[in-house]
Amino acid sequence: MKQSKDELKKKLSAVEYAVTQENATERPFTGKYDNHYDKGIYVDIVSGEPLFASTDKYDAGCGWPSFTRPLPKVMIKENKDTTLGMTRIEVRSQEADSHLGHVFPDGPVDEGGLRYCINSAALKFIPLNEMKQAGYESFIPYVK
Repeated sequence: MKQSKDELKKKLSAVEYAVTQENATERPFTGKYDNHYDKGIYVDIVSGEPLFASTDKYDAGCGWPSFTRPLPKVMIKENKDTTLGMTRIEVRSQEADSHLGHVFPDGPVDEGGLRYCINSAALKFIPLNEMKQAGYESFIPYVK
């Protein structure tokens, strides 16, 4: 069930709301997950739907968390984005329709060549040792 704007404004910080609901982008190198490499998964901060595994995260040097792929069986929406005078592919969560960031074709070639450039403000990290208790047990094999 989609949450109302008022509910989301109470739940999320101003930056989290702006990013996920208004398609904003956090400033580079300011997000809490840019330089974060603990084992676990990253989920949509709005809905909790699983998105990315720490094992697919890498330092692209761009200032935002970067991943080579979403978790298996996770459906991420992709939309053409022509804002800011350029053509990019926006990525959004399936369930909550949260704006996450963009995907670019300049990722590690040996990992498929994609770079999912994601705003920290759109994510919540679930540590490996809390995944089972939080209901994400089926994703543990992708983290180990």
